[in-house]
Amino acid sequence: MRKISKLLIANRGEIACRIMKTAHSMGIDTVAVYSEADADAPHRKMATEAVALGPSPASESYLVIERIITAAVQTNADAVHPGYGFLSENAAFAKACEEAGLIFIGPSPRAISLMGNKAEAKRQMAAAGVPCVPGYEGEDQSDDRFVSASNEIGFPVMVKASAGGGGRGMRVVSKPEKLLKGLTAARSEGERSFGSAELILEKAIIEPRHIEIQVFADNHGNVVHMGERDCSIQRRHQKVIEEAPSPAVSPELREKMGATAVAATKAINYSGAGTFEFLLDQDKNYYFLEMNTRLQVEHPVTECVTGLDLVEWQIRIASGEPLPLSQKDISVRGHAIEARLYSEDPYKSFLPKVGILSEWFAAEGEGIRTDHGLETGFEITPFYDGMIAKIVGYGANRETARANLQEGLRRTIDKGLTTNRLFLLSCIAHKEFIAGSATTGFIETYFPKKKLAEGPDLNSK
Repeated sequence: MRKISKLLIANRGEIACRIMKTAHSMGIDTVAVYSEADADAPHRKMATEAVALGPSPASESYLVIERIITAAVQTNADAVHPGYGFLSENAAFAKACEEAGLIFIGPSPRAISLMGNKAEAKRQMAAAGVPCVPGYEGEDQSDDRFVSASNEIGFPVMVKASAGGGGRGMRVVSKPEKLLKGLTAARSEGERSFGSAELILEKAIIEPRHIEIQVFADNHGNVVHMGERDCSIQRRHQKVIEEAPSPAVSPELREKMGATAVAATKAINYSGAGTFEFLLDQDKNYYFLEMNTRLQVEHPVTECVTGLDLVEWQIRIASGEPLPLSQKDISVRGHAIEARLYSEDPYKSFLPKVGILSEWFAAEGEGIRTDHGLETGFEITPFYDGMIAKIVGYGANRETARANLQEGLRRTIDKGLTTNRLFLLSCIAHKEFIAGSATTGFIETYFPKKKLAEGPDLNSK
């Protein structure tokens, strides 16, 4: 076991603040890193100490491994937490931390590399007996091979960048004549976003539920799951609203999917926090999609229904401690729903927006939680992801959680900046969402571009 007394957070914004909150409660000092754009950011002020990384672009600051390692060594940090995004699933970064004598709060470089490649991950999961979406993940990357594989699988197919994530490098191809265009677009985006043009094919499952299972494993052979999250409401394959538990998952299915995720975790000798993502079809068959080897954006809903601090678990496991609880001691109580607040205009094709928050108020109170790294006067710049906060409603049942989220969104003040707050209110007020029957086609079906162009539905405000 190695005691962690000082933790560097290799991230920014709301997740950096979230990690610091837990670290400070555990008596651990924190080190923030920041770019020129974040010189006055709340995450810098919240930390015990802070180190400048460089210019505003992430490629010149938050993504420069050498600068982060240097900052950790110079401040005598014991460990590094990557948060999510940026370098969180970068095997080279995890390895660099290890080589510098730093504890990386996450899985091993081997596990990150193994599960970070969608093709290899599918092969590993298939070998472990995990149900996988029918597809092609071979080494032959020629157009001819993809054409023949698509004909074997049957249209529609999903073309995916093998090294992808966050909805990037993905194209649904409905007809054979559109395949070559889809391959070209996915390759280009994969190369641009992830430095790899490798692709895989999958059978496109029409309007499934997107279900993920949260797992934790220590270095003593113990593995548990914390139930599921439903992440079906997405825009361009990026999650918008998440909840736990899923309205579509019965206790029996939860136990079955949880057991599958635990077995898969053991099969790859994994440690730390991880998430297995599945597609659930209309007949309740589930198929492995990918594994995220990090803390998820939507982890707060799991915390709300289990009463557990997932960041604390990460820190304890990385320190060498065994899991705090066994499977029989983990239970899901009540319901929680999270909405992601983005700096974008949903009524103008979700165009990203920048500006200064002339007034910011984060809703809090009974049944409401807001995770953010904002303050009045803070400038939202074009250099980073547009998600600026997460509002969570939770309670004894789903309708209470929905009502609390609705109240939280109404009470959130985000003046001076265009956000998707009114759009989120429209989503959770929709009858399909209230019924708990929304699939991945929810936004495309009920909020098409033409309808959104009419402006916000003020009745849902």
